[in-house]
Amino acid sequence: MHPGCRIEQVYLCREPVDFRKSIGGLSVLVEQALGLDPFGSALYVFTNRQHNKIKVLYWHRNGFCLWLKRLEAKKFAWPQGTEAINLQQFEWLLEGFDLWRNSPHKTLHFAYVS
Repeated sequence: MHPGCRIEQVYLCREPVDFRKSIGGLSVLVEQALGLDPFGSALYVFTNRQHNKIKVLYWHRNGFCLWLKRLEAKKFAWPQGTEAINLQQFEWLLEGFDLWRNSPHKTLHFAYVS
């Protein structure tokens, strides 16, 4: 989001939020509703009811940053629960991929070879 900003995790908030909320309201949601540290090295991502907008809140050195993306057509895929994803998955989400519909191959566990 910001050059030189170290991001370790991305948290998606399950419930749609009122997009009139800005930095103050969203940082309180991070702290109280999600139980996370708004000053941590993470992105906190929120969506509206229509899932056509997202807001991203993060702390950078000495203040909060707020970023907004609005889709003109289509919707963002959104999980059913509060979920942590990595930066690569967040980029895919922004590009329109549904991370929850596509899944990797299942892990197989064997007791012996033959």
